[in-house]
Amino acid sequence: MEKIETLFSWLDHTAEMIEASQNEPYLDCLAHAMEILFYREVSNIDDDLTAKKIEKSLQTIDLKEFQQIEIRKAVQMAILKGMKENTQQQHLITPEAVALFIGYLANKFMSRQDTVTLFDPACGTSNLLTTVIGQLHKSVEAYGSDVDPTLMRLSLANANLQEMEIEFFQQDSLRPFLMAPVDLVVSDLPVGYYPDDVNASQYKLKAEEGHSYAHHLFIEQSLTYTKEAGYLIILVPNFLFTSDQAEQLQTFLKEHAHIYGLLQLPESIFKSKANAKSILVLQKKGPGTATPKQPLLVQLPSFKNEKAMADIIGQMNTWFSKYL
Repeated sequence: MEKIETLFSWLDHTAEMIEASQNEPYLDCLAHAMEILFYREVSNIDDDLTAKKIEKSLQTIDLKEFQQIEIRKAVQMAILKGMKENTQQQHLITPEAVALFIGYLANKFMSRQDTVTLFDPACGTSNLLTTVIGQLHKSVEAYGSDVDPTLMRLSLANANLQEMEIEFFQQDSLRPFLMAPVDLVVSDLPVGYYPDDVNASQYKLKAEEGHSYAHHLFIEQSLTYTKEAGYLIILVPNFLFTSDQAEQLQTFLKEHAHIYGLLQLPESIFKSKANAKSILVLQKKGPGTATPKQPLLVQLPSFKNEKAMADIIGQMNTWFSKYL
């Protein structure tokens, strides 16, 4: 924790110096601080006094002294601080415990592969994506996409500091990609309505009237960019299968995918019951694929309850050895 605190303090203090000098939002200044740390040079600072202070401070920190996980956690702490000051809906971060659990699932479903191609179509700051890459312990070719320029800048700086090679697309993720289908999609899907009705009209899961659900379109888009027999491990709202467009979604999934699992997360980690999410595991249909005889249906206990979590993991490991 001491090393995480040290790195967080440096990033936070440097971001605050840039914020005071440049009068820009904290998250943009944090990305700037991360870039300074990675490239080891102070650039794009108009104030000479601030630039000299940062140059002096840069001599006190060396990235080589930090492990990848320490860098990720320090960056995560700084981003969380910035997001508390920012009210934008899209500026949210996947909880650490949830990201680690998705990494555990990714490891299980990718256990037979030596190399993995991985994509997050709503990567945000890439906390989930980098956490999963760190857990896979194998050769990974990774891609991430987000429309928000601040989040993309943070994603790139985050990947650089952790020395992870990730190809990023800054675009509307519901538009076409110049990318081949991947083995695995992981994502914390945006929940709500998608405003571009013209683009939504090209999707099978478009709404018959009014705006379409963004989370439905993201599921369809994710399946489009998943290989046959590939997997999706995605965070979805708990009301996914009870909303007004649920029947249309279920018909679509029955045609294109096998539901491998639905794991309901503890409500205690969300601001309210309305914001609660579950982890949905899908396999895209392909030659030789089939719906498991017993899907993985789990109500997860609090992540703080170590005994209950150990029991659940034990039961899940038994399920994996029997059905996967």
